[in-house]
Amino acid sequence: MTHPPRIHDLDAFTVALTAIVGDRCSRSESDRAQHGRGETHLPPASPDLVVYPGTTDEVQRIVRVCAAHDAPIIAYGAGSSLEGHVAAVQGGISLDMTRMNRILRTSVEDMDATVEAGVTRLQLCRALSGTGATFFIDPGADATLGGMTSTGASGTTSVRYGTMRENVLGLTVVLADGSVLRTGGRARKSSAGYDLTRLFIGAEGTLGILTEVTVRLHAVPDAIAAVACAFPTVDAAVDAVVALLQSGVPLARIELLDELTVGAVNAFSHLGLPDAPMVLLELHAFSAPAIAEQLETVREIVAQVEGHIHAEATTEEARARLWEARHKVYFAGLAMKPGARSWTTDVCVPVSHLAVNIREARADCLANGIVAPLVGHVGDGNFHLLLLVDPGDAAGLERASAVNDRIVQRAIASGGTCTGEHGIGMGKMASLAKQHGDLLPAMRAIKGALDPHDLMNPGKILGGQAVRQAGRRAGGQ
Repeated sequence: MTHPPRIHDLDAFTVALTAIVGDRCSRSESDRAQHGRGETHLPPASPDLVVYPGTTDEVQRIVRVCAAHDAPIIAYGAGSSLEGHVAAVQGGISLDMTRMNRILRTSVEDMDATVEAGVTRLQLCRALSGTGATFFIDPGADATLGGMTSTGASGTTSVRYGTMRENVLGLTVVLADGSVLRTGGRARKSSAGYDLTRLFIGAEGTLGILTEVTVRLHAVPDAIAAVACAFPTVDAAVDAVVALLQSGVPLARIELLDELTVGAVNAFSHLGLPDAPMVLLELHAFSAPAIAEQLETVREIVAQVEGHIHAEATTEEARARLWEARHKVYFAGLAMKPGARSWTTDVCVPVSHLAVNIREARADCLANGIVAPLVGHVGDGNFHLLLLVDPGDAAGLERASAVNDRIVQRAIASGGTCTGEHGIGMGKMASLAKQHGDLLPAMRAIKGALDPHDLMNPGKILGGQAVRQAGRRAGGQ
């Protein structure tokens, strides 16, 4: 992807950045290419430079240099985003946050932790091992906490433990002028003014650079059981999910895999799962009798819809083996069609509308000849289809785009959303307009007030020209 240059003297710009970070500034083609792509079907766009800050102070100084040179700034974490968030569509710098990977403090007494934005989910969980506390948000990939916050991520455990919106208590943010905001705090509730913390959650780096995140922790349960259930049809599996949610069983994870997905993970990981739609569950409790009672309810409900229990696992090793099926879905799906990219859908609907939305989406894919394994965090109505597309097949991409548009339209008509957890990026801007068209002027006004020159991840969420116009109005120009 090409872009008109915004940096008019790249050499002088590089010298100014090198004065701040030394050799942690790269113009190598391989570094730039790596930082211009994520896990997406969308075309990559390389930045002009890659910069690796080590502290919030360095980020401030880098941002001020970028402002002086009209250089866009794209924050980069683990590179696992799915909607083109990291593509440098107007050039500028990729601000790689992975060296800001310190766990600044943890408090088991208060059940919270403050980390730098480059700390990953697994890194935090390993640091908490043996303390009786953990961080439960699990999007599947080992993403950074900064990236998870920026996209408003959730994952397999959101049905019980919530999304990043419910688990972020406070943020340190560097704004487009180099100033620093520290939002929120460690108190579990506050009525003090506007909730700026949640303004930045899900903003995808378009309002500022997150450098520190304070998150909520949860107690590690004394008893955990994982269950793999097989069903005759996807409809039966969804019926079981709805019944389980209505039963009051405090499910910690609940994931749906259709038969195409099960076949893909069997081929990829040799798991030997039944060739049928499956629901993977995890139950958390603080006593073995409580787990046993929950398991009995699960068995009864599964049997009522003619499903059966394939496996129950209570040891950590056995549970990990079952959950491997879910965590390998993305790469197992890609292996079904070598050379393909995944156009990953992300709608979320009220659970009462889940079955019909899944049914119609799968039928649409079949009618258009699109291979599309399905997986979903169905406890909260969120499901994904991996539309496997050949990047060089223009007609195939057009069909996938039309199918995706109809999936989004049905979700919105059901009272749902175009994106439950992946964010807007470049890929869902048109969908955002369909869902929240009347709110876009207010969103542009916020963007224009905080980033009047459109330096922060331009071309994402709202596009560019209207944002710059809003910025000029905010600045009285």
